[in-house]
Amino acid sequence: MSSTIGLGVPVPKMLPVTGAWTLPFTAYLLFLSNRVVYQRIKNKQFMGDKLKAENTKAVDNTNIDPLFLENRCHQNFLENVPLAFTLAAIAELNGADRTILNYAMAALFALRIGHVELGIRSKDAMGPGRLIGLLGSQAFLGGMAAYGTYLVKGYWGY
Repeated sequence: MSSTIGLGVPVPKMLPVTGAWTLPFTAYLLFLSNRVVYQRIKNKQFMGDKLKAENTKAVDNTNIDPLFLENRCHQNFLENVPLAFTLAAIAELNGADRTILNYAMAALFALRIGHVELGIRSKDAMGPGRLIGLLGSQAFLGGMAAYGTYLVKGYWGY
């Protein structure tokens, strides 16, 4: 599990777990982005985060502006995932157990999908996935930060 640089100096792969999780997270981000683009094209609303009053047609099972809804799904993902990846990468670079890290990233992926698909996109944007996704994502961020700190406890003399 190494590659070479320069004249053949072997360099180990530094972040195989977080690197492996970039594909599913990026694919879902692109999916969310395309939902926003779809609403913009469908309603001919190319600027702003809400539809003009004459274009507003509620989403099937909500009373919420569909462009605003899709924007919030996209933004919520972007508010949490970059920091989560940063914390996971820091933990991995400091020797985190790869099995634990894989399970944690899988859980985060499921939580973020649940937050959108079973939460924000549910009736009145208040499905059960919203609270579960929120609390689970916060637990991931706090837990991964604590795990990363635990991994470097020797630096602080403990």
